[in-house]
Amino acid sequence: MTELRWRSADDDGGQPALFSDEELGTRHIGRGEYAGLEFLHVKAGRIINTVPKASRVPFRHTINAYRGCSHACSYCYARPTHEYLGLGIGSDFDTKIVVKVNAVERLRAELASTRWAGETIAMGTNTDPYQRCEGKYRLTRGIVEVLGEAANPFSILTKSPLILGDLGRLQAAAQHTEVATSFSIGTLDEEVWRASEPGTAHPRKRIEAVARLNDGGIPCGVLMAPVLPGLSDTDEQLRPVVEACVAAGAVSISAIALHLRPGVRRHFMAWLAGYRPDLVAEYEHRFRRAYLPTVDQAALSQRVRAMVSDARGRWDPPRRHRTVVSCAAPAAPTPSVWAGSQLALDLRSL
Repeated sequence: MTELRWRSADDDGGQPALFSDEELGTRHIGRGEYAGLEFLHVKAGRIINTVPKASRVPFRHTINAYRGCSHACSYCYARPTHEYLGLGIGSDFDTKIVVKVNAVERLRAELASTRWAGETIAMGTNTDPYQRCEGKYRLTRGIVEVLGEAANPFSILTKSPLILGDLGRLQAAAQHTEVATSFSIGTLDEEVWRASEPGTAHPRKRIEAVARLNDGGIPCGVLMAPVLPGLSDTDEQLRPVVEACVAAGAVSISAIALHLRPGVRRHFMAWLAGYRPDLVAEYEHRFRRAYLPTVDQAALSQRVRAMVSDARGRWDPPRRHRTVVSCAAPAAPTPSVWAGSQLALDLRSL
């Protein structure tokens, strides 16, 4: 098995160990449709994670059944989580997927604890719960079923139409508790999409999934995230996304600008140097810090908000939730979903 450095509590600033020696599992090489992937089976000591109070996120609890993500997005903010395991933030993150094989059983036990207060749980905060390996392991499916049975509210952020395979389960859960979903759709530009997030489903397929979820009674919003300066941020690129999302009945539309944490910045800039070397100097200038200047973020939000207003005036899509489409400012993401590209996390706990 690939040697992993599972940090101890002392090594990780007092954080509990992620996995003990007896919880380490086996290594499985993907075949067929999973060729090129390596699955590292582990047994998690816990599955509901509590986010530090200082984190700028609209939720306090998360579940991530997987670590790493085959979507291979060049900008992914979660890449440093693989470093905590002694793996690389580049191809390792894209192809070596940690699978918490006991996630469903652990969740059932933790929800039954008298210490659990039934608070909302967010999924998709650190890795896509419907990435390719969900088709093999079905952990997210099991988690949705358990949360529904327990009437525990939850939200899901994804880039994958695989979520539609669980539409019936989401509908069943929604009969007992609050269920919110959201899709990340940063661009409809074919070239930019293929280059920056090569492992994801076509953005048009994601638009179709937004419509089907809303038609099925499951509220689904859209995070236009991340918007990439110089690559996907012109009005001509943003407007088609807004119009398609409004037509699909998205309950919210939030534009989130790219941000680059230190480790991710190194990875992304190397990718950019190969794809658009002419933009490297501009990015070096604009991203002196992890976030774009506040004025640039506000300008992006204002532009998209105007597009949403205009599109709503011209479209009247027959969707169940069409009346609450909006564009949230980056500083105030919709509470029921997750604007992860805008927010800084203590990734050790996710």
